[in-house]
Amino acid sequence: MPVKPLRKKTPEISAKVLTRTQRHGILILCISTHDDRVLTTQKSEADYGREVRTLALKMDERKKRILRAIIDDHILTAAPVGSRTISRKYDMGLSSATIRNEMSDLEEMGYLEQPHISAGRVPNARAYRLYVDQLLENGHVDPLVAEHARNYFEANVKQLEDVVASTAQVLSELTRYASVVMMPRQLELRIRSLHMLPISRSAALVVIVTDGGMVRDSMVNVAESLDSDALYAISRMLTERFRNRTLGEVQEMLHQYVLHAEADPRVLRGIMELAEQIEKQNATDNVQVHGSHNILYYPEYADVDTARSVLTLLEAKERLVDLMKTSTGGTFDVRIGPENGIPEMACCSLVLAPYQAAGGSVGTLGVIGPTRMPYDRIMSTLTAVGDALTNLLSAL
Repeated sequence: MPVKPLRKKTPEISAKVLTRTQRHGILILCISTHDDRVLTTQKSEADYGREVRTLALKMDERKKRILRAIIDDHILTAAPVGSRTISRKYDMGLSSATIRNEMSDLEEMGYLEQPHISAGRVPNARAYRLYVDQLLENGHVDPLVAEHARNYFEANVKQLEDVVASTAQVLSELTRYASVVMMPRQLELRIRSLHMLPISRSAALVVIVTDGGMVRDSMVNVAESLDSDALYAISRMLTERFRNRTLGEVQEMLHQYVLHAEADPRVLRGIMELAEQIEKQNATDNVQVHGSHNILYYPEYADVDTARSVLTLLEAKERLVDLMKTSTGGTFDVRIGPENGIPEMACCSLVLAPYQAAGGSVGTLGVIGPTRMPYDRIMSTLTAVGDALTNLLSAL
């Protein structure tokens, strides 16, 4: 009986569509049969930035003008942008057909996406990165915004402890996004004044005020012989010696005072413990978030799960602190979508700017919103509020 030859089993081939584009009415699919593990690589933020800059060098001025018009229009409308819209609203001297071809090229270059075959295009994170880095004009501070910030501080900041909350509130009101304000790092905070207030014959309230807008108080035991005049004299003496000193420096000085000063050692020990508490306290106590509900007004967060994840993140101050601590420290630090490194912020941008306290320590202001935000206006507003806050802290 003849033996049938063995038939080799044809291996199954899985194909994956990498890109889907349409040019001149023809649907073009780029397909790969390689495994995902070969195709997907993890790019660092530096690699991503270099890639965007390299692609930008290949882009001619006409494409840049069209890309900017698309982004500007999408920021205003939140809708996909078509070639006829650009041709009609923006005076480029180009036909709708020419613009459509250029938009197809921009899509192939990875700057635009098409939600539906029949829809226009929308910019992605790579497009916004190019927009922020190269296409925005140098923004000027709106004098009305600057005046609003100054007037708000004058009306609402009565004490130094009001500064952080007031800053977050005015920033949220001006931008209509969520705002976040972080005080200077604890180790950099410098003491502005120290006050001792009698509570009873054997107890006093110690209040330490720092240059970053932080006020902390604590009860200490004192000798019954120390009346209000004596406590005032001690407060004045310590303020003169500790003003503009960092918390770390004050702790070291207090160790010496406890050993050698004539003042009640229990008072000095209590002040030292309070300084240690301020230095060691959780950084999340020094972050103020305001206006989280503002994100609900934007269509990017119409999906309940998306909105919930972002709102949950805004409540998790620890993660915001970690994100803000990695700021580059420049005039502005703009993190767009995936650049934040947090899945919940894939549809968000974070724009950070520094402000300066009286002793030179630096805090951070920030705005969180959809990637579709008017970056020039946001950066201008951060500058205005940051300048007003710096001047306020210098004057207090």
